[in-house]
Amino acid sequence: MAETDRGRPIRGCASGEANVSWARSLAFNFVFFSWTAIIGTLGLPFLLAPRAATMRFGRFWAKSVLVLLKLIVGLSHEIRGLDRIPRSGCIIAMKHQSAWDTLVLPVVLGDPAIVLKRELLLLPFYGWYAAHAGSIAIDRKAGAGALRRMLAQARAPAVVGRPIVIFPEGTRVAPGERRSYQPGVAALYQALALPLVPAAVNSGLYWGRRSFLKRKGRIILEFLDPIPPGRTRPRVMTELERRIETATAALLREGMSTMNARPHRPAGYVRASE
Repeated sequence: MAETDRGRPIRGCASGEANVSWARSLAFNFVFFSWTAIIGTLGLPFLLAPRAATMRFGRFWAKSVLVLLKLIVGLSHEIRGLDRIPRSGCIIAMKHQSAWDTLVLPVVLGDPAIVLKRELLLLPFYGWYAAHAGSIAIDRKAGAGALRRMLAQARAPAVVGRPIVIFPEGTRVAPGERRSYQPGVAALYQALALPLVPAAVNSGLYWGRRSFLKRKGRIILEFLDPIPPGRTRPRVMTELERRIETATAALLREGMSTMNARPHRPAGYVRASE
């Protein structure tokens, strides 16, 4: 970025960078929706195929979208701590900031069972394939009944060692924000007696919640050391939230340090608590 003799960014350059980001985002959105419609239509026979085949097709689509994201927007990613994920099955509790989070999980984890809002399964193409690939749908308006149905759906993937992914806050949150951790994650942990792997991410810095704009950069997803089964609900919830929020704050600082030369903070950014 060009600077004045006093080291301050020139406003014209800032405006030019913003225009480039908007142009790249527009191009990506057009290609993304067009490609998804084409590949989703061509892949409709997979909805009649075995679940594993549908998941392989979904991974192909997700990988292609990540390639498009890198080529058009300049947004790549880095995965840390994959060696911390137990091979014999686990629950992954992941911070959720962006649509990117659900996009990358099949690519990174192979065959995850992701806990999703039931409304997402009604979306054309994405919802159809997610349902057939073995996602766990929850109706957040159903109260205790939703919790029981989630546990019932989670038992089959747990038996065969598929990682079960849940977003403990229950929805996407802006970078730096914190919401109450929902009881679903503790219910899964106690019912399934599996290791619980916290995961932190800074995706919201680059692809915000309900944001059209996608920014050039590098998203970091980090898996942390597992919490072994057998701990009490209060203890596991306290430890899980502490680990996720501490690691997420560190990733936000790391991401922001690479964006210091940019004129604007990401939309919705809230200063992370230390």
